[in-house]
Amino acid sequence: MKSLKVSNSFAELSPEFYTRLKMQGLQHEVQLVHVNPWVASRLGIDETIWQSQEFLEVMSGQRDLPGGVTLAAVYSGHQFGVWAGQLGDGRAHLLGALACASGGTPLEIQLKGAGLTPYSRMGDGRAVLRSSIREYLASAAMDGLNIPTTLALSITHSQDRVRREGIETAAIVSRVAPSFIRFGSFQHWYANQRPDLLQELLDYVCAHFFVDELQASYANPKDKILDFLDLVTQKTAHLMAHWQSVGFVHGVMNTDNMSILGLTIDYGPYGFMENFYPNWVINHSDQGGRYAFAQQVNIALWNLHQLAISFSILGLSEADLREVLAGYESYFYDKYFEIHAQKLGLKQITKADEDLFNDFWRLMASQASDFTLSFRRLAAIDSDEAAWLALFPQAAEAKAWLQRYRVRLKLDNLSIEARQSMMNRINPLYTLRTYMAQEVIDEVQNGSFELIDFMIRILQNPYIVHPGAERYAEPTPIEKQNSFLSCSS
Repeated sequence: MKSLKVSNSFAELSPEFYTRLKMQGLQHEVQLVHVNPWVASRLGIDETIWQSQEFLEVMSGQRDLPGGVTLAAVYSGHQFGVWAGQLGDGRAHLLGALACASGGTPLEIQLKGAGLTPYSRMGDGRAVLRSSIREYLASAAMDGLNIPTTLALSITHSQDRVRREGIETAAIVSRVAPSFIRFGSFQHWYANQRPDLLQELLDYVCAHFFVDELQASYANPKDKILDFLDLVTQKTAHLMAHWQSVGFVHGVMNTDNMSILGLTIDYGPYGFMENFYPNWVINHSDQGGRYAFAQQVNIALWNLHQLAISFSILGLSEADLREVLAGYESYFYDKYFEIHAQKLGLKQITKADEDLFNDFWRLMASQASDFTLSFRRLAAIDSDEAAWLALFPQAAEAKAWLQRYRVRLKLDNLSIEARQSMMNRINPLYTLRTYMAQEVIDEVQNGSFELIDFMIRILQNPYIVHPGAERYAEPTPIEKQNSFLSCSS
């Protein structure tokens, strides 16, 4: 790994932002479960590197990344709408950043589950195999869907025992992203009344990650803050449009789980919608449904407001906050309708299409049809209308909507082939259903790594047919539907 170019820009910030420390890596019978080759290739990591003992030792937390600076970052945040105070990387260790094979912004490597940090609070610094596999799979799934996300390079496992609801075994997933800075990273310095460190963090993010999207310099410092917040608002709104388009439910949209770069981050009790329930909640700890599917767009705006408030100590007024957040709704809907026009095979969704569009959602909700396949099979109605209708128990209602949809398609004058191609490029054939992740977990726990490799290949390209994956392109079996998950990981 010494051939890899390593940088440590986050470690160049003031020492208040982090604690340098040693990891407590995996110890007993450590093994490499899997490496995602799509992620490895972006980092210039080939098979000779990932098969080396050094790679195993670094990715299992037994040694530092050569040339890297290992640290844990501090941040604060709101959890379930309540201020939680100081949080921080309780079990995540930033190793440094690797240069991308194709150039551009270096990608940081962070190990989740590599031991205690000063921010662990009541935790043990560990992650279990079960939750590590779920994060590993979700990262590949979102990447394959072209949705902004942190990535996962590898997963390592040991026989070290970890107590959760029962006794489980420890694992480490190596996360990859340009940065792991969160809304809560900024909130922390507001809460501690440190405008100097808030300004330092703002300057760092703008210089390293938004250099092509913001001006190089500003005559009025407030304009820089407003442009920064507007850009974060846009990225967050676009992320929500992507989530809603694939039925993704994050489960724990706390402000410390919101990426300042507009990435999906911190996969815990997440889920991809199976049968469509607008108010679906997958996290059984979320008794009030705060983070339900239908609430995510509004929650993201609430989180943005908490972020923006942090900049009041740099001179931002309440009027400034309202102004910068006012663009959120249009940013969201512009992206949302752009995506859904393609999902429905239309050149665009116009005001005249509003009833047809809304009635499609009502149809799916009233009959709890399969979210993913309701879109995917719609592309093939000219050759296999029955397969689409089979998703709806009350076929007459579905047929009535389909008749209206066919009339609308004629207005665009697209060929069947062009429409199908458009729809199949954006509507996946496969999505990461909860039972699929559980099957991988069961196989890995039994010592078999073939299914995790197969699943990664499916998830990294979910739009094409994968031989042997036919059952994953069908609705979730009844006995495996409606799963709930906990924050335990």
